[in-house]
Amino acid sequence: MTQSQITVGVLALQGAFAEHIDMLKRIPEVKEAIAVRTLEQLNSIDALIIPGGESTAIALIAERCQMLDPLRSFVQAKPTWGTCAGMIMLAKEARGAKKGGQQLFDALDVAVNRNQFGTQKESFQTLLHMPELIGEEPFLAVFIRAPVIAEIKSDEVRVVGRLERKVGQTDGETAVAVVQNHLFATAFHPELTNDNRLHQYFVRLALQYKDI
Repeated sequence: MTQSQITVGVLALQGAFAEHIDMLKRIPEVKEAIAVRTLEQLNSIDALIIPGGESTAIALIAERCQMLDPLRSFVQAKPTWGTCAGMIMLAKEARGAKKGGQQLFDALDVAVNRNQFGTQKESFQTLLHMPELIGEEPFLAVFIRAPVIAEIKSDEVRVVGRLERKVGQTDGETAVAVVQNHLFATAFHPELTNDNRLHQYFVRLALQYKDI
């Protein structure tokens, strides 16, 4: 593997992983993009995407497959991007969880509100400006039963994307994308567009941590 390329995995226990792999294959710095279901596959990658889906199901399947603790260890140390349910999994606190709570990866110093916007019928698209990550052209963000950042618990967490209008009862300016060192989280589904600029950003972020 050359210095400028990395292997990126997409957690494939549950959720929309194939679309992320297709996006990654368009990026020259990605040597290989693979679906991750086993410890061997997890150990073979430089960076990980945790896709959207159902966060409770992801946690239960990971626990059943004896992948929960290895995944926790990975996200503490290596570049990881959580999208929608993946953002919930990365968080240290999930509000609105089912009775008894749910297992999380406990890495990102935020609290998230699950299903902030309601059911799938309340799904929506909106333009977000994230110049720090992708330049001046806005990104069309797809929100499906999406969470939001409810509380930031560390000065290390940077908000890099906010809603730019009120949606239902959710205020404009609500945080929907954050970065904390090697961790990246978005409340929306960037893999459901043809725009791979956020995937490019994550690969650039991951390259900074390669071999560290």
